[in-house]
Amino acid sequence: MSSAPTTPPSVDKVDGFSRKSVRKARQKRSQSSSQFRSQGKPIELTPLPLLKDVPSSEQPELFLKKLQQCCVIFDFMDTLSDLKMKEYKRSTLNELVDYITISRGCLTEQTYPEVVRMVSCNIFRTLPPSDSNEFDPEEDEPTLEASWPHLQLVYEFFIRFLESQEFQPSIAKKYIDQKFVLQLLELFDSEDPRERDYLKTVLHRIYGKFLGLRAFIRKQINNIFLRFVYETEHFNGVAELLEILGSIINGFALPLKAEHKQFLVKVLIPLHTVRSLSLFHAQLAYCIVQFLEKDPSLTEPVIRGLMKFWPKTCSQKEVMFLGELEEILDVIEPSQFVKIQEPLFKQIAKCVSSPHFQVAERALYYWNNEYIMSLIEENSNVILPIMFSSLYRISKEHWNPPSHDLEKREIRCYVIEEKVLLVKLFSYTVLYKPVNIFSLIVNCLEQYHLALIKLCGCIMEDTDTSGRSLAYF
Repeated sequence: MSSAPTTPPSVDKVDGFSRKSVRKARQKRSQSSSQFRSQGKPIELTPLPLLKDVPSSEQPELFLKKLQQCCVIFDFMDTLSDLKMKEYKRSTLNELVDYITISRGCLTEQTYPEVVRMVSCNIFRTLPPSDSNEFDPEEDEPTLEASWPHLQLVYEFFIRFLESQEFQPSIAKKYIDQKFVLQLLELFDSEDPRERDYLKTVLHRIYGKFLGLRAFIRKQINNIFLRFVYETEHFNGVAELLEILGSIINGFALPLKAEHKQFLVKVLIPLHTVRSLSLFHAQLAYCIVQFLEKDPSLTEPVIRGLMKFWPKTCSQKEVMFLGELEEILDVIEPSQFVKIQEPLFKQIAKCVSSPHFQVAERALYYWNNEYIMSLIEENSNVILPIMFSSLYRISKEHWNPPSHDLEKREIRCYVIEEKVLLVKLFSYTVLYKPVNIFSLIVNCLEQYHLALIKLCGCIMEDTDTSGRSLAYF
């Protein structure tokens, strides 16, 4: 008995050449975990009088009652439920923000646990998973928190609480502890940029107020970055955490502790390897520069680290590396520059020769920087032999005409800067006068050293039969 042929299950065809950039970007959407924290039935809150309408002696007790009421969570995914109570809580939160801002004597010892409890009930939650594994922060719209009308006011209230002149860290440290900070750091993975911006301010205030939590905060940020680099490559709040670190690094005392130097070399430098570098590169480069301004001796390990992780196939990242390298060179000490000039300009020479015109042009723009040019002049005997052959060759062969102009201009800079032979060559070239190259070499070889060999080799290749020199100068 023959069996009927079976139909293979349908399989979606996979296009190996599909590009993420051509897919339609996701639209803004709202998502919230408040639906899982709400009670699932209509919520009724007993209306309380306004704080300004009661005698000052009754305000502290009423303040506590309002804080307790604001611990109730509503489901914002159901847009039709509890509309009246949602509005009542919103107005109560607004009232609390105003009260803690203008009132004096409102922060008694009894208020601290209630404030922290109210804030914890509202902001600490399990973040909803990303809608798709293909979520691209550069192309897709972020997931917005549906309960933001309440969350924003809770964050605003907590910031005013931390910034109050009556705030006492000695009392608050009983409630704002390591567990609280850990939960706060987890929220930096929120897709909503508005929430991450508030979190950045909150964490910065906590770091400034609680000296005992500083080392713990730095350690946990360290752990987040290591997990991001070596495990998940996904964390939405890297830019915000780096922004906080920038101000923290700026306040480091000298000499730098070993743990700070290790953080730079073992954590910040490897952050350059992740695919999503463009989302936080500006903040990362700022942190690197802050370290070098604090301790110039860190320049060599930093630049050698960048050389180690220099991108091989991603031109966009290569342009970012070149931009960061220029920021580093802007603050580098001449004594440190000498230590790294050879590997540094070997890499720059490769970038100048890059077939990607944006990489080549970004490298050539270094010659527009006066300080970098002064460093090149002082060390031309080392840098010129490395750079000139690449500059000259690409000025003839590069497919992009604007790159030709830049490279010829940089060659001209080299020519003008030499005090003896090259200035004479340039003047002869401008006037289109025949020039006896060999006699000039003999007269000036002692002053120009071995760098002349490469330069003259290039010049002789372009000298016409009448003895006239480089026509493009």
